[in-house]
Order: sequence, then C-alpha cells, then structure tokens
Amino acid sequence: MANRKYTISMRSAGYLTPLKTGEVTIPGVDLDFVEVEPQIAAFRRMIRDTEFDICELASTTYFIARSLGKPFKALPVFFNRRFHHSSILVRPGSGIETPKDIEGKRFGVRAYSVTTGVWTRGVLQNEYGVDPDKVTWYYDDEDHVQELQLPDNVIKVPDGKSLVSMMAGGELDIAMDGNAGIGRQGKPKAGWNDTSKPSTDSYHELIPDAFEREKEWFNRTGIYPCHPTLVIKDEVAARDPELAGKLFRGLQEAKDLYLARLRSGEATGKKDKELLKLTEIVGPDPLPYGLEENRPAIEALMKYAVQQKLISGPIPMEDLFFDLDSIRATA
Repeated sequence: MANRKYTISMRSAGYLTPLKTGEVTIPGVDLDFVEVEPQIAAFRRMIRDTEFDICELASTTYFIARSLGKPFKALPVFFNRRFHHSSILVRPGSGIETPKDIEGKRFGVRAYSVTTGVWTRGVLQNEYGVDPDKVTWYYDDEDHVQELQLPDNVIKVPDGKSLVSMMAGGELDIAMDGNAGIGRQGKPKAGWNDTSKPSTDSYHELIPDAFEREKEWFNRTGIYPCHPTLVIKDEVAARDPELAGKLFRGLQEAKDLYLARLRSGEATGKKDKELLKLTEIVGPDPLPYGLEENRPAIEALMKYAVQQKLISGPIPMEDLFFDLDSIRATA
C-alpha cells in the first residue's frame, strides 16, 4: 500500500531536524514539509484557512481557536520552551520600579493574545498582584484569530507608529522584548530576526534577578511554560486514526536524537544553548512531551487565558489533545 502523504508546516529546530531530513521516518506516511518564514505566518494560514494537514500553532492561539470550534486537535507536544519573568523592558523615567507599579501605565506587546504576552501577564498577576485590567495594553500587529474580541483596555497603536517608536518617544512605559514586543517592527515577515532589529539597550529589565525567580517559581509550582504545539486537521485524523500515534512517536524519536547531540556538545547554536541553560532549572529534558508531563503548564496557561478574557472558561483536556494512552498504544 502506498504511503499516505500529508502537508505539514513547522519550525526548523534541532529537535525537529531528524524528521525534516528523513533521519527519522514515520511508517506508512510521507510528510510534505511546507517551509514558511517566519513560522508565525503559517499560524495565521492554518487558523484562517485550515491550509495544512498538520501545523505548528502557538498554544494560546490554539486554545482560542479550539474554543471557537476550529477543526483541528493537538498532540501533547510543545516547542520553544522558556520562562517569563525576564524580557520585560522598562523605559527610564516611567516611574516603574516594581511590577505593581505598571498599573495605570502603558504596556506594549505585539498582539494581545501572543503566548509570550499571556504568560507574562499571568506571572505579573498571579505572582506579583498586578491587575491587568488596570494596565493599558498597546499592540501594533494583529491577533491570529480574527474573531477574537479584545478587552476595552487593549488599544492598537495609531497609524504610522509602532511599539518601537512609541517606547522611544515616551508614549509607552514598558514593553515586551523580542518578537513579542519591541525587538522587531512590523508584522511577521522574513528577516525580522536579522541584525537590523531595533536596539533596546536604553531600557532595563523589570525583574533584574529573573533567572533566580524563574527557578524558584518552577520548583514551587512545577509550571514549565509551554509555547507552540502541533495540530492535526480533524478530517485527516478521522481518516487516518493511527496518524497521531505515529507522529507522536516520530517527534519523540527525533527529539531523543537531538538531546543526545545537545548533551554531547554537538548542538551549539543559539537556541541549543538556550535549551541547555534551561536544563539547570527543569532537569535533563528541556522539551518534555506528553499530557501529564505538561499538565501544570497547560492548566496555568488556560487559567491565564480565562483571566485575560481570551477564552470564556476552561476547555476539557480531551477536547484539546489526543488521548495520550491511545497515542502510545498505537506508537
């Protein structure tokens, strides 16, 4: 019987490379990789047009989309892990010295539902007592899910301006760094991570000892923030019930090969070093796959999404993720 062929769009990363190169194969399946630069652009294509059979999606975007009945379901795998006490940049002269001081201030984030922003607001609210409703949130991109209704205290920057220009001009008091904030300008496009990205050297971190705070938080809560997951179109999963299990096994095998290379010192890129640093907090596997392995993070992110009015209430795990026991049985 001929292999079944599926279109798939997901990031290029060391833990996925063995699947992309064919070092790891999936029995009976041919994956047609559709490369999208940046990968965030593929999120929008999947959310708005269900373009791919299998696609990486930001976790919060997926929660919102699933709550609205979008026709795809996730594997319990997550990519690009990180904590969120850091990369919150304060403008000198803003009057912000502690997290609680951001109430009444103007905070820049690329889009209100970007997962980095949701995690960060969740930490600020639940660890530092910040009321997000007392902050004015400015964004200069758009949310992936077009049906999303934003809270009244979320405002699009004026035409002709950006988070970068508003922060530099004193019109914002605080902002996210990197792709989630003032580390880029404009909507997701190829090259937005290149060397011409805006300088943030004149700003300082809201939480200066963030790494130690992240370590303490993880040890106390067990929450290891999850970012993009991988979804399979409902009609594809219905037509091929073994696909989820086979794909989970392939992802696990690819990750195991990568972790061996990471530990041996063979993987030495910037992202590899970031993951290796995370092992100082979370232990030897910085990319845990599986529902139970990630339950504290999933439940925390869902709680934050409800608090921030992105979804109306918690979504049952069985509606969000393929059954882990069934996946492992077919794997």
